[in-house]
Amino acid sequence: MQNQVVIITGATGGLGSTVTAAFLEAGAWVASVSRSGGASSGENHISLEADISTLDAARAAVAAVTAKWGRVDALVHLVGGFAGGSTVAETDDATFDRMFEMNLRSAVHALRAVLPGMRAQGAGRIVAIGSRAAVEPGKGVGAYSASKAALVSLMKTVALENKDKSITANVVLPGTMDTPANRAAMPRADFTKWVPPVQVAKLLVHMVSDGASAISGAVIPIYGAEL
Repeated sequence: MQNQVVIITGATGGLGSTVTAAFLEAGAWVASVSRSGGASSGENHISLEADISTLDAARAAVAAVTAKWGRVDALVHLVGGFAGGSTVAETDDATFDRMFEMNLRSAVHALRAVLPGMRAQGAGRIVAIGSRAAVEPGKGVGAYSASKAALVSLMKTVALENKDKSITANVVLPGTMDTPANRAAMPRADFTKWVPPVQVAKLLVHMVSDGASAISGAVIPIYGAEL
């Protein structure tokens, strides 16, 4: 990843900070995009405050990165959210809308912002974080599962539409990740079975490296010991 320009969306969350560190360690030039912004750490790292729930904001963030470094080589899309606890019949419209805004529409905006530049340069790597629930839905998480399933379909479509320009698009499906938020929400769980965020981060680094150039349209599980 030496000197590769990588945009990471949702970069200040529990997973985002770990992913950012992994890409910086791999030698990438990293643009961390989040609603809150954050501190940059050196000439190879900039932090951008942007709410990519709007297309204009996503395009502005990509334009800022391109203006600084001349291109975008990879998009790592981490933005997402969770809501659960109700059956489909009991879930209100606001919850469905929120899940699709966070888990699907944000990805649409990020993709629409980076793809023109990647197509023009004839190369690009895109990887998004989905969820095991996208392919193994459970009770009480219908809105969340449906939005993540839609993300999988979107990424596979992007892979097909852009293979002529050597652009890859893949989605990673983690099981429960061992984050402080998840530990607080499920204090009685067996944390040893959860997925370490650092392993997810290392997988993402690989997926946008030249070593994974032949992988596109893939849906990759990383479930830890909870098989």
